[in-house]
Amino acid sequence: MTGPGSAAAGALELLAGRGQSLAVAESLTGGLVAGTLTAVPGASRVLRGSITAYATDLKRDVLGVDGALLAARGAVDGEVARQMAAGVRRVLGADWGIATTGVAGPDPQDGQPVGTVFVAVQGPDGAGEVRRLAFTGDRDRIRRDTIDAVLALLLSELTENARAQDTEQHGGNGCLQP
Repeated sequence: MTGPGSAAAGALELLAGRGQSLAVAESLTGGLVAGTLTAVPGASRVLRGSITAYATDLKRDVLGVDGALLAARGAVDGEVARQMAAGVRRVLGADWGIATTGVAGPDPQDGQPVGTVFVAVQGPDGAGEVRRLAFTGDRDRIRRDTIDAVLALLLSELTENARAQDTEQHGGNGCLQP
């Protein structure tokens, strides 16, 4: 099984196994990432909640995104996505935060063409990643591709984080030792 449901289930399983929590900040996806996560049975063990900050002022006032950054670059920006993920972690008291921001269309926004998307993951101890993506298709396709991308990024970061912890705990060879 592939797709957002399997990425969501995989990420939630890894987080539950670690006793860690997740929070979601969404703009262009309008709550669809949180909906995908909550479709997984048992998601409540991990998911703290979500904030759909569709309006730019909510990104600033609720999630704590730097107002000067928003004024200078607009809401469709990698650093904005990073700050959204960090902000939702803080506001909702989660170990991990993920965020989506971008242009689903039909018109360009903030000087960015339709299909420009940024997804971000922010975890404990500064772990995190931001990706700029360029999707094609209609509004629905861009939003679905964004859900896939942010959940795949989360799963990747969780897997990388687990490998790094294993290396630290088990002598640097990545193998479990008795």
